Amino acid sequence: MTEQRHAALGIHAADANASPDAIHLADPLQRKQVARRIRWLTVVVLVLLALGAGRTVISRMGNAKALEAGTTERAKQYVKTTLPKTAEAGQTLALPGTLQGFVQSPIAARAAGYLRRWTKDIGARVEKGEVLAEIESPELDQQLSQAVAAREQAASGLQLATSTVERWESLRKKDVVSQQDLDERRGSAAQARANLAAADANVQRLRQLEGFKRVVAPFAGVITRRYVDVGDLIDMSGKPLFTLSQTDPLRVYVNVPQSSAQLVKPGQPVVVTQGELRGQSFKGTVARTAASIDTGTRTMQVEIALPNPNGTLLPGAYVQVALPLSASQAMLVPTNALLFRAEGARVAVVDGNGRVALKAVTLGRNYGESVEVLDGLAADQRLVLNPSDSLADGDQVTVAAAASAPKGAL
Repeated sequence: MTEQRHAALGIHAADANASPDAIHLADPLQRKQVARRIRWLTVVVLVLLALGAGRTVISRMGNAKALEAGTTERAKQYVKTTLPKTAEAGQTLALPGTLQGFVQSPIAARAAGYLRRWTKDIGARVEKGEVLAEIESPELDQQLSQAVAAREQAASGLQLATSTVERWESLRKKDVVSQQDLDERRGSAAQARANLAAADANVQRLRQLEGFKRVVAPFAGVITRRYVDVGDLIDMSGKPLFTLSQTDPLRVYVNVPQSSAQLVKPGQPVVVTQGELRGQSFKGTVARTAASIDTGTRTMQVEIALPNPNGTLLPGAYVQVALPLSASQAMLVPTNALLFRAEGARVAVVDGNGRVALKAVTLGRNYGESVEVLDGLAADQRLVLNPSDSLADGDQVTVAAAASAPKGAL
């Protein structure tokens, strides 16, 4: 075998100068070294395989334990809870209303005739006693003249009757005339006095009617309507000439539902807003209530007095009235704590051991996010929020820990 062949086979070529006995001894030694290396390599491979198998077993055991723990954890039913609250302040009831003048009156004429002139138009602010219009009434002037003349005539008749009675009394003392004749003269004098009194009353009546020819404002306010013009015929049928409204203060009438009627008392403050006056609010007070429920609407009428010194608010405007109600003694629970079953309204109560009990409750007023509970619940009972429809009596639940508020949160 050549040297190249020995190199290819990985066998060192015997030294050309070595003896045959040396060559024979070197060959078993090399074989032992190769066998030793193979054994070490086998041990290393077996150790690596054992480590890999152990790692796999340990990993599977860990995964099994994690799966078991996860399954147990997911089998738990976590719930969030809350406690009932007692309202510290009442709710605010928003109601629509219409502004009205505190005093609003149609102004009519007591004297018949033709309108000579008017002095105030719509929008004009007038004071009490200020002239609004004048009426020309020639018939009334003539009646007054006739009444004055009749009064003078009655006064003359009374003067004559009085002097006649005085003469007849002196004659009766001399027994010239009879007592009957004297009594007749006395009766004539009494009748003359009555005629004069009637004439005086008629003159006074017509003079008062003459005063009504000047239409004046009965109170301070604003002219909101004018129904007549110069030359119109004015009669005494009650047709108004003007409408006068007192704008400070104003009145607002609202209808409070029966469920809140007991909580409204005179003197309560209210806030009035108008959509067109953004950013402005006006404070008023409850002046009085009807103290009865309308059987047709099941509401109670409430009158609100609203100061309006600057005239910002106009009578007839549509407004919103925020009416704060006094607090009730009923407990409040969130609406998402209620369960509605076929038996009625229920709440899920959790005890100290995590057991659920469904309690029947009697509900009161609904405030949107919360509702009153009138009966069936104690103040220290913890309620389940957002209970599932499958929740039943005796279920075991775990109360979830409340999330901590972030720093700086109120």
